[in-house]
Amino acid sequence: MQIKRIVLAVALIVPLAGCLDTDAERGLAGAAGGAVIADATGGSALTGALIGGAGGVFCDDVGVCR
Repeated sequence: MQIKRIVLAVALIVPLAGCLDTDAERGLAGAAGGAVIADATGGSALTGALIGGAGGVFCDDVGVCR
């Protein structure tokens, strides 16, 4: 059941990555995705949101999402 949730979350969130232009937009999408995935896998949604948000904000600084 958890795998289905993760796949659904990724399928809904990944297409948004192409239309996000600013660090804030990517940070919000990353936070939402991190919270959903952490919750689906039994982790802390808050921790997932913090990690996902940070990843979204800094992904272009390290050349991942250009």
